[in-house]
Amino acid sequence: MATVRMIDIAVNFTDSMFKGIYNGKQCHVSDIAAVLSRAWSAGVDRIIVTGGSLEESKEALAIAETDGRLFCTVGVHPTRCKEFEDSGDPDNHFLDLMSLAKEGVAKGKVVAIGECGLDYDRLHFCPSEVQKKYFEKQFELAYAMKLPMFLHMRAAAEDFCDILGRNMDRFGGGVAHSFTGSAEDRNKLLSFNNLFIGVNGCSLKTAENLEVVRGIPVERLMIETDSPYCEIKNTHAGINFVKSLWPSKKKEKYEQECIVKGRNEPCLVRQVLEVVAGCKGVSDIEQLSKTLYHNTCRVFFPQDLDSAADALLAGSHGTK
Repeated sequence: MATVRMIDIAVNFTDSMFKGIYNGKQCHVSDIAAVLSRAWSAGVDRIIVTGGSLEESKEALAIAETDGRLFCTVGVHPTRCKEFEDSGDPDNHFLDLMSLAKEGVAKGKVVAIGECGLDYDRLHFCPSEVQKKYFEKQFELAYAMKLPMFLHMRAAAEDFCDILGRNMDRFGGGVAHSFTGSAEDRNKLLSFNNLFIGVNGCSLKTAENLEVVRGIPVERLMIETDSPYCEIKNTHAGINFVKSLWPSKKKEKYEQECIVKGRNEPCLVRQVLEVVAGCKGVSDIEQLSKTLYHNTCRVFFPQDLDSAADALLAGSHGTK
């Protein structure tokens, strides 16, 4: 295995699958410790735990506090934006998010506002007008906290880019994560200089997906698992580029040293790296991982940026 350093920018450790619960049924013990151990062994250096609601963001912060290599986001996912109005006092709900973000920043754990954005594939959870209202509102959090944005865009490129354009001066940078859009959507996102694109198994399903990813300059790319979802499946177009494999068992036959079949986890971000390298025709996977690591630090961990590495990478801009 080539030595690579990776940051998984999206892990949903608040999901009950990491507690061993699937569709309400307990199948095995809670196993975040075993999952983390595999991730660190695979070359994952840091993980950002995703917050998708006020309660989930609180839980994400609590999880992030258990390990020096874990960080988190605070925000409300587009499909959950009704929680502002369901709370009975949207302004107060927003202030609760703000105080949680402040607490997390003070602890050195909250590195972004999100997951927020627009999801028009799942309007049955939350109507578009409510999504738009509270997507825009969350830029106030980013501005107040001087944090980047962790963004979600699904089947909503036009409205998403319109809102983004209006709020460009309110956040320093961000990533549109779990990107599954068209070449046109990709180009719209790339037109925002401070925006990166995050890819995972869902971004690499079809030959068309791979073609779209091929057109994202490596200097604008990040990798993630979005686990426990978005694994790379055997039916996916990118599977032929996957080199790293782990033994797996069904959840009912759980063994700590095996990954759970059908449940994605952070060690598998290495497969995302391999598919990105394969579809872009990059043979030096170590150098690719350095560039992606650097991109991620630029946005979420700017205090760790090595100025010498900055200068080195500046010479490679324009590499596709």
